[in-house]
Amino acid sequence: MAVGSYIEEYSNQVQIIELQKDDQNNGTFKSLCQFEHPYPATKVMWAPTRNNLSSSDLIATTGDYLRLWSLSEDNKIDMKGVLNNNKHAEYCAPLTSFDWNETDPSMIGSCSIDTTCTIWDINTMSPKTQLIAHDKEVYDIAFACGKDIFGTVGADGSVRMFDLRSLEHSTILYETPALTPLLKLVWNKQDPNYLATIHTDSHKAIILDIRVPSTPVAELVGHIGALNGIAWAPHSPNHICTCADDRQALIWDITTKNVIIEDPILAFAAEGEINQLQWESMHEDWIAICFHDSLQILKV
Repeated sequence: MAVGSYIEEYSNQVQIIELQKDDQNNGTFKSLCQFEHPYPATKVMWAPTRNNLSSSDLIATTGDYLRLWSLSEDNKIDMKGVLNNNKHAEYCAPLTSFDWNETDPSMIGSCSIDTTCTIWDINTMSPKTQLIAHDKEVYDIAFACGKDIFGTVGADGSVRMFDLRSLEHSTILYETPALTPLLKLVWNKQDPNYLATIHTDSHKAIILDIRVPSTPVAELVGHIGALNGIAWAPHSPNHICTCADDRQALIWDITTKNVIIEDPILAFAAEGEINQLQWESMHEDWIAICFHDSLQILKV
């Protein structure tokens, strides 16, 4: 796993750690290496498939810029490049998030507080296209299944859907009633008609159906603290996990749509406010959560 620190100064790190098990099947984390990442990484992500680099894995991070790193088989980190689309100014607009295209791993989409989204070609280390996505800051971007469709959310309170084959137009799938900012967007990879989003300082998650814009098909309202993270089950179109300031990670069954869902099917109580979670596609039974300075793996 790759884990980034969040320190409000110029001394952040990204650490590569490995879960090792002993003869009794007890797991412990071992740090393999780490590298400096001056600003807090707003997102850290492994390449979805092993690329043409036969002896390395690729990692991408965002902060001030989009950076690509390679991890060699002997656990050495090298920076492969810094992707910057603003060549003519002394300052940069911070990048809030990015997503790696699973269908075409040469493509990464990033979003910024300057209202733009950029689609990058990492083979040429250059932008394929840049577009103004929202009226205010863009907080998250996510690709659907396939290489062309992606969605964004931002401070203007809207969920927007784009098609790389026709960027002249976008579809507004949803707007919050009071134009409250939307922080996260996750696409259901098992059924790409559905996506989920969360409001700023909200206790509920919103499930949307792209075939029925504007109206949520389900709302998850079991938390008593503001949500911070959300992830679909990689193996099921009807299960999703949320985490929040109430120190809980909750798993929901959304088989029944058009309802307000109050009761999760599984719950885990952590020792602190859960800031982040990941549900790993290669290990469907594992969910990783972060709170305080700790990382835990939960077995579903």
